[in-house]
Amino acid sequence: MENYSIIIFILAIVIGLSAFADKIKLPYPILLVIVGIIIGFFPSMGEIEINPEIIFLIFLPPLLYDASFNISPNDFKTNINTIGTLAITLVFVTTLGIAIVAHYLIPGMTWPLSFVLGAILSATDAVAAISITKGLKISHKTITILEGESLINDASAFVAYRFAVAAVMGSAFVIWKATLQFMLLLGGGFLVGFIMAKILAYILTKVHKNVNVTISFMLLMPFVAYLVAEHLHVSGVIAVVVLGLSIARFSNKIFPESLKNNSRTLWDIIIFLLNGLIFILIGLNFRYILKDIDNTMILPYIGYAAIITIAALLIRMGRVFLQKINLQKAFLDTKGKRKVSEHALLDFNNSIILGWSGMRGIVSLAIAIGLPKFLENGTPFPQRNAIIFISVAVVLLTLIGQGLTLPWIVKKLTPKETNRS
Repeated sequence: MENYSIIIFILAIVIGLSAFADKIKLPYPILLVIVGIIIGFFPSMGEIEINPEIIFLIFLPPLLYDASFNISPNDFKTNINTIGTLAITLVFVTTLGIAIVAHYLIPGMTWPLSFVLGAILSATDAVAAISITKGLKISHKTITILEGESLINDASAFVAYRFAVAAVMGSAFVIWKATLQFMLLLGGGFLVGFIMAKILAYILTKVHKNVNVTISFMLLMPFVAYLVAEHLHVSGVIAVVVLGLSIARFSNKIFPESLKNNSRTLWDIIIFLLNGLIFILIGLNFRYILKDIDNTMILPYIGYAAIITIAALLIRMGRVFLQKINLQKAFLDTKGKRKVSEHALLDFNNSIILGWSGMRGIVSLAIAIGLPKFLENGTPFPQRNAIIFISVAVVLLTLIGQGLTLPWIVKKLTPKETNRS
């Protein structure tokens, strides 16, 4: 009963603080994280353990499905070059960059351990960026790219993380095996999502006149697709994304407007509560991660986290502006057919906002906490507490630091494109 009381208490805080955030013009994710940290230090507040498997199952499928269901397939296709660059190439470049910084900066951080830390912090959390920029004058193109990136980058990060942990465990890293496994994970996830979409589409054609049954099936299927894909050892993330994109196109042909509105209202409430829980859980767990760290190492670890945060931001900024240049060159190529359309080009404003929106979130936190406690020979996983603490510190620094300044940057840049509806 105590756990249920805590959950109800947290939900009440989420709802109340979200309303208060609107009054004081502070992004509600930032306020929830800060209040979560404060509440976590209350003596009477019991520890809330984050189970990574539960996080991935409860939070990821609905958030991914909602984003993929609502993203425009045409806009996604137009910006696929930039989305792929940020969600795949940048993830691996960031893993490498953070690994280099960590290896030479943090005492005792071997190359395999450095790559573990890099993989944990390689994927950004577009949920945070989109929640923070909601209501601001941010271009529709930027929103599409951020959402598209978040749909794919988790899969890339999981692959990098898996191989980094295997290296710590003693397995040799073989580039062709890693590439093959990455392709199998993506291809298998795509196939599972495609099959699940076909099954759901068939079911919905039979029951679409019953609004409650239709919405219930649409709520259930993301979890089913994720579980099936993970059971088959392929990407559950990609399976849910493909399901959402497919059903979005299908829904335009069969669903009446009233059903779309009912479904949209329910999904908005679910996503609002899940987002709120994510941010407040990040804050609540800081105290319990802090207790496993030697007091003399807290400040050095925070310093390392700050340097890694800056390095990750610089890597992202550099890659975004390089993508801007590459798109411009491809568009101006007069030797043959243009490889990109004018709508895919990035301007200075888009590039700054995309670069600054690279915040880390619940996925990084869950992956870090999910680190094995022991190696296969029974010895403790080396530097586990340090990796977890630094990862959480980077998440908090990006959410609070970049999160508080992102609205100001967006307002200063004032993109010319129309607001997102």
